[in-house]
Amino acid sequence: MASEYRETVQRRYYTVTGENPDESTVDNLISTGQSETFLQKAIQEQGRGQVMDTILEIKERHDAVKEIERNLKELHQVNRASSFVNRGATHLQVARKHQKNTRKWACFGIILVLIVILIIILSIRPWESNGSGGGGGGGGNPTPSSAPPPPPPAAT
Repeated sequence: MASEYRETVQRRYYTVTGENPDESTVDNLISTGQSETFLQKAIQEQGRGQVMDTILEIKERHDAVKEIERNLKELHQVNRASSFVNRGATHLQVARKHQKNTRKWACFGIILVLIVILIIILSIRPWESNGSGGGGGGGGNPTPSSAPPPPPPAAT
């Protein structure tokens, strides 16, 4: 806690005089109790205008630091967003490859099913008649397939 107070006194001294105080000056200000009234004495001795100018300069520096901090935060957010976009693009490329692969295998599957159906249809041969009367092409008149031909007429 004492080191923070010493830093505060050093900053006040620098604000008023524009010089960094040495250790003995800081110790003297703290031991005599002038550290609390130092700023008020400076205002009385140097005039309010010069001290106010110094205070305004410090405020401007502080505002500039805040602006830099805000810009760094925005830059960090942009970098994170860029990272997310790059990862998203990579995921989209992978998804596109999967989609093409899936489409290719689906086409192979459909062709395979069509070939199996074609083989089944060709093995049944629905256009041939197997004597059960359902094939068509015969006109409804059954033809004997194993009857011997009639004998020739005898010559007398």
